[in-house]
Amino acid sequence: MLYNLLIGASALVLSPRVPGATHVAAPALQQLAVTMEAKQEPHGGTLVDLFTGDAPAEVDFTVELNDRQSCDVELLCNGGFSPLTGFMNEETYNKVVADMSLPDGLIFGLPVVMDTNNDGIVPGSKVMLTYKGTDMAVMTVDSKWQPDKPLECLKCYGTATIEHPGVRMVAMERASSYIGGSMVGVGVPTRDFPCKTPKETRADLPDDADVVAFQCRNPVHRAHYELFTRALDAPNVADNAVVLVHPTCGPTQEEDIPGPVRFKTYEVLQDETKDTPAGMKTKWAYLPYSMHMAGPREAIHHMMIRKNFGCTHFIIGRDMAGSKSSVTGDDFYGAFDAQDLGKAKSEELKMQVVPSLNLVYTAEEDYVTAEDAKEKGYDVKKLSGTKFRKMLREGEEIPEWFAFKSVVDVLRAEWK
Repeated sequence: MLYNLLIGASALVLSPRVPGATHVAAPALQQLAVTMEAKQEPHGGTLVDLFTGDAPAEVDFTVELNDRQSCDVELLCNGGFSPLTGFMNEETYNKVVADMSLPDGLIFGLPVVMDTNNDGIVPGSKVMLTYKGTDMAVMTVDSKWQPDKPLECLKCYGTATIEHPGVRMVAMERASSYIGGSMVGVGVPTRDFPCKTPKETRADLPDDADVVAFQCRNPVHRAHYELFTRALDAPNVADNAVVLVHPTCGPTQEEDIPGPVRFKTYEVLQDETKDTPAGMKTKWAYLPYSMHMAGPREAIHHMMIRKNFGCTHFIIGRDMAGSKSSVTGDDFYGAFDAQDLGKAKSEELKMQVVPSLNLVYTAEEDYVTAEDAKEKGYDVKKLSGTKFRKMLREGEEIPEWFAFKSVVDVLRAEWK
């Protein structure tokens, strides 16, 4: 499932709201002329920064985080999960699971929770959260409960079978109890990907331009590149817009390419394209986020996160954050379920939607929409992910219409 040349693009989005304050609707979408007056407002109105407080000198417990938890802690502390100021308590968790919103009604995609099997950790406990030698944050617990995990999975993933990777994570990786409470940030671990904070990323983005975010968890190939660079030509994206390519660097599916290898492919692609017209309109940053493979609900989650990083639009690709049954191989979500949910929530999110593209490569005219190719009778070229991996393993030449040579060279050298 690595790559499919036939890529449907995208719902792209934008949103402002402040809990407890009067909500001011965004201007209506202009059909011919679209302008952005200022950078995107953070989700909930304020960009959270948990590193500004004083951590308690003494703590009751020290907990070593796993890879997924460390990503959550980093995004909580740097404001990536704004407006959250710590792991969700029971009330917030239940509301997000049931309604995809915080108690004040602000939309929120997925629960952000901390789990424990330690009976000694109770409301009032102060817990140091560490990761591979770095003290990341101190959490003051104000809520502890045993979650209804089957309900969480049904609502968030659309299924409760452990054939789904996200359900397996909830059922088999997370402990029996969840704890919630406020946090104070202490430190940030060194990762394979250098992850800028939302504040740092915003500083690199233009003040008066649309910013179109592209989420990925695999190397970028030609079809992906065409997809996110052509998004700037959409009718509701301003002429001076830029793209932010924002790959996730936390845990993903087991069969995905390892993070350090993905990082190297992104770095060589940046270098190869930086002086091209499209490259000069493309920004890059990395996100410390662990994938849930939750399909539509995760698409909403990604929108909110990228909004906090300053983006005004977001590309929802075909079967975004989708997954297959580990037993039957069947898809858990329809190809356009994530796009459909993004569109259905567009008014609530106050986000713009960019028309989808379905790009294919043709011998006659490079990349065109599938509709154009069919109408003109073009010869469409296809290369499946299975075939691509086989060609990599056997040292066969990969056509450059499918993949950048620099990316292929990294995969051949690093990925076995």
